[in-house]
This record gives sequence, C-alpha cells and structure tokens, in this order.
Amino acid sequence: MLALVAGFVNAIGLLGFNHQPISHLSGTATLIGTEIADGSLTHVFHLVMVVISFLVGAAISGFVLRSGALKLGRHYSKLLFIEALCLFAATYLLTQNSEYGLYLASAACGLQNAMVTTFSGAVIRTTHVTGIFTDLGIMIGAKFRGEVFDKRKATLFLLIISGFIAGGTLGATVFAIYQFKALLIPAMICLSLAISYSIYTAKAGHATNHK
Repeated sequence: MLALVAGFVNAIGLLGFNHQPISHLSGTATLIGTEIADGSLTHVFHLVMVVISFLVGAAISGFVLRSGALKLGRHYSKLLFIEALCLFAATYLLTQNSEYGLYLASAACGLQNAMVTTFSGAVIRTTHVTGIFTDLGIMIGAKFRGEVFDKRKATLFLLIISGFIAGGTLGATVFAIYQFKALLIPAMICLSLAISYSIYTAKAGHATNHK
C-alpha cells in the first residue's frame, strides 16, 4: 500500500510539474545539474528546495524512530498520520497554485522512505523501485550460480513493484479528471493506515499484557 501511495504521488508529480519526480531524488538531482548548466538559478532553487523537503521528511522519521528496526510500536502510526497531513496540505496548496505543495509532497515521500528503511533495516524502499529491481537481479544471478532462491523475499519485492506501478496507473487516471485534488486519495490511504496500525498495536499490546 505504501508503494502504491508513492507511485500515485510520483505520477502526479510527473504529470503536473514538468515531468518532475517527487518520490525519489535521482531525477531531481539530475535536473539540478542540467539547470545549473543552463544557468537557470530560479529553477535550481526550486529543485534544491524539493531535495531539502525530502531530507526534512526523512529527518522527521529519523527523530521519531529512535529505536532499532522491526519493533512494534505507535511511532509508525504517528509518522503515517504526519504523512497524511503533509499530503492533505499539499493538495490544498497545489490547488491554489502554490509550489509549497510540491515541497510538502516531497517531504511526505522522504518521511515514508525513511520510515520503511528503518523498519526493514535498510532492506526495503517503497518510494522508488531501482534498488528492488537491483536486488531481484542479484537474487536471479545467484540462483543461476546454484544458491537458494528466497521466494518469500522475491514475492515481497514483486508486490512492492506491482504496488508502485498500480499507484502510478491510478494516479495518472485520477489526475486526468481531478488534477491536484487526486492527492486526496493517497492522503486518505495514509490516514487509514495510521488508524489501522494504531488499532493493531493496541490489540497486540492488550494481548501481550494478558499473557
């Protein structure tokens, strides 16, 4: 679901901001280089702000998640709630033709990517799939060498890739109809995930206490 959210947001960025990605920084960093070469300082400043926003989002996640990976707790629901707020605010600002909305959307993606990275111990990313495809390629190559193929891990990777592509498809479809109001959908998904995770952790904690 988080990969779907990222793919959705990124599709809106690509369609609504001169083909500018939001959920990852590789393309943005490249654009910074090309704009510097063109001498367009205004565009450079805008792109740098996108990068800084992503970094701020990741920093928020790093501040909230003080403990190690794979620990059940309410911190994740807090971060999902913050991500939802960022996307709701981004929707409003973008419908008002404010570029600050783009910065909030970028911060939401940075927060999500850092959250999942911390949770998975730097194994999984959800806001881009370059690393996922790389890991899959490594696994396939190792299989041909005779090593055991981790089907569970491969299934997870394929689900993330499918979610990201599905999010991009859905984002492009809804954006064509509702423009930037389409961001309300990933915002609602994040809010729903935050509430669901809060309920799950509460029940898990209650069960543990009874044991």
